[in-house]
Amino acid sequence: MIASQIKAPKKAELIDITRPQPKANEVLIKVKNAGICGTDIHIWHGDYAIARYPVTPGHEFSGVISAVGDKVKNFKVGDRVTADPNIPCNICPSCQRNEQNQCENIEVVGVNRSGAFAAYITIPESGVFDIGDLSFEAAALVEPLACVVWGLKRVQIQAGDSVVIFGAGPMGILMMQAVKRAGAAVVVMIDKEAWRLELAEQLGADLALQASDLTTQSFKDIAPHGFDVVADATGVPQVIEQCFDYVRPRGKLWIFGVAPSQATASFSPFDVFRKDLTIIGSFALNKTFHEAIALIKSGAVRVKPIISHKLALEQFTEGLRIAEHDPKRMKVQFVMDKT
Repeated sequence: MIASQIKAPKKAELIDITRPQPKANEVLIKVKNAGICGTDIHIWHGDYAIARYPVTPGHEFSGVISAVGDKVKNFKVGDRVTADPNIPCNICPSCQRNEQNQCENIEVVGVNRSGAFAAYITIPESGVFDIGDLSFEAAALVEPLACVVWGLKRVQIQAGDSVVIFGAGPMGILMMQAVKRAGAAVVVMIDKEAWRLELAEQLGADLALQASDLTTQSFKDIAPHGFDVVADATGVPQVIEQCFDYVRPRGKLWIFGVAPSQATASFSPFDVFRKDLTIIGSFALNKTFHEAIALIKSGAVRVKPIISHKLALEQFTEGLRIAEHDPKRMKVQFVMDKT
């Protein structure tokens, strides 16, 4: 079978390898669609600490079960599925506290275990989810939305909240829709690109502002006392620093975007103290696939409009280039099998 393999940072090739065989508790999935995530870009550049080279990346995917192990009970050949790429040990202290996303021994599909930029992939049955008649392209976006849902559980949006989100990329727009469904009354999107803001408004943002037009006064007109929740979906330290200026007393700052691991951001500890601020991080996901699937199936969160490019796996490095540099990019997917 074919697979895209990153042998070392910025060194990749399409290889022909033996099709994997599922272990007793695993299923073999014929991959249909797989999306490029920022994590894949980090692995490509060699700045993702837990990546193990050589590696076949890809952890946002969907497909059809092609074979099942002897101990698999709930799935059969032909089932249409997606899967949680995080495989916890369920032994360490974090797992024992039901905090599997903080597992000390975690295996991550496409990072330190073979991923979905390949014709086939094996996954433990415990991480597999039925998608019913959901399209494969939509189902390949369950994992990113599950990350947003985990953040929602951490932040606990309240009915009537005012929310501002910095960054109208794929994750920011997924976040915006989910926050609206969680009960926020006003959601404002901030981005540098006008076309992304137009898409955000089409999908439900109450107001979309270009970063170049942003002023303290413009925010005061919308939320005179500050926003209940200020969320960063950019991962840019300078943007995160700005977030503190717009949150109301006793408000919440949601750090969702992935900043460089060595980056720092400055803030006033006195302001955090004086304003009773809550700073919340949300990493990956934690048992939130069911909710993400339900949101997409119901139409509460629309995912297809954020898919901007579809390529064949043979265009692997071109896909990475588009995902990192194309000015009109949103979510880039590889279509592995059209049958």
